[in-house]
Amino acid sequence: MKKSLVKPKTGVIAALDVGSTKICCLIARVEDLRKSKPDVSLSNIRVLGVGHNIAEGIRNGAIVDMESCELSIRRAVQSAETTANETIERVYINLSAGRPISQIIEIHLDINGHHIVEADLGKIIEQGKSIDISEDQELIHLLPVDFSIDGNRGVKDPCGMTGKSLTAQMHTVIGDAGPKKNLKTVVERCHLNIDSFVVSPLASGLACLVEDEVDLGVTIVDMGGGTTTIAIFFDGSVIFADSLPVGGTHVTKDIARGLCTSVSEAERLKTLHGSAIRSAIDDRELLEIPQTGSDAQTVVTQVEKSKLINIIQPRLEEIFELIRISISKSEFESIAGRRVVLTGGASQLPGICDLAQSVLKKQVRLGKPVRTNGLTDAVSGPAFSTSVGLLAYGIDPKFDNSSFGMADKIEPIGFFGKVGSWIRENF
Repeated sequence: MKKSLVKPKTGVIAALDVGSTKICCLIARVEDLRKSKPDVSLSNIRVLGVGHNIAEGIRNGAIVDMESCELSIRRAVQSAETTANETIERVYINLSAGRPISQIIEIHLDINGHHIVEADLGKIIEQGKSIDISEDQELIHLLPVDFSIDGNRGVKDPCGMTGKSLTAQMHTVIGDAGPKKNLKTVVERCHLNIDSFVVSPLASGLACLVEDEVDLGVTIVDMGGGTTTIAIFFDGSVIFADSLPVGGTHVTKDIARGLCTSVSEAERLKTLHGSAIRSAIDDRELLEIPQTGSDAQTVVTQVEKSKLINIIQPRLEEIFELIRISISKSEFESIAGRRVVLTGGASQLPGICDLAQSVLKKQVRLGKPVRTNGLTDAVSGPAFSTSVGLLAYGIDPKFDNSSFGMADKIEPIGFFGKVGSWIRENF
């Protein structure tokens, strides 16, 4: 599949979500966007194939065993290709590891009264690329946030306008080079090329946030197996991203240790009986727990369900406290609004939104991907937000202020569209 610098009219695109506990590949066809309604975005995509596999060789979002990781990716991709009856060569892939550093930079350009043209865009981007970073880091994202002419802020499209100076606010995300290079190496060993790396919470936000949230201010929290990633959106743009090396796997291991059972049994208990908050009847409900190293059919202990929840709740409270600290340190808490959206596989425990609300002191809802053609109910829950969001990024990576990157025209529109096309070509 050829890489397009603008939104494709038709064609097949693929998303590869590489997580700590599962790897998911989605293959989709982009239908003719000229026939679409102006307000359609993911509705333009028809999912042809889905493949997912247990992730092996990955810990806290980073690869620790390249051969095991490669095998897991191959299995997920092969399953998706078989279902879709398509062979893919390129993927949009998420990035959760690498300790991202997120900051807003201002780039100033003297325009001396001439009309702003694409050449000015190139100069701004080149300045953005030249920011100082250490040798062991890489620039992951360089995204437009806002710009002003002669100090007049809030200009949506400066192309064709005149003034003395143009100032562009750009959101940069910088991460450790090692995890990104390792992931690239493994994917290429699977005979796949990478169209773009996308930080996980940005992808998840594209999948499950609504336009009003992105415009007024919202924090998206993607709770994965080995990492919890965070992004803040405001005025149609992503302005902050962060990653925490803790997730649902840590909850599972806490259960295994606390109840002296296997990790697989702990995961089963968490999924079937787990909750983020205790209820009055939990002391009366008994759970059967096979003991580690014993025959599960003969050696079983019984514990109250409340004991299970007493193990789960403190770890979740710790995660939400770390999220609260991250938002506070971002310096964007005041404009992030009072809305938090939880998504990801580890966000599905009953009562988790209530617990998050009590710690974060914000309104919290559970987010799942907007309805996408061809996506079955089995793969349309919060655990698949990143996968679907990667497809959304693939059809339109411009992040236009007014339409949250889901523009209703084929060509790149205005300054943001041209920035998006330029970034797609160079990153």
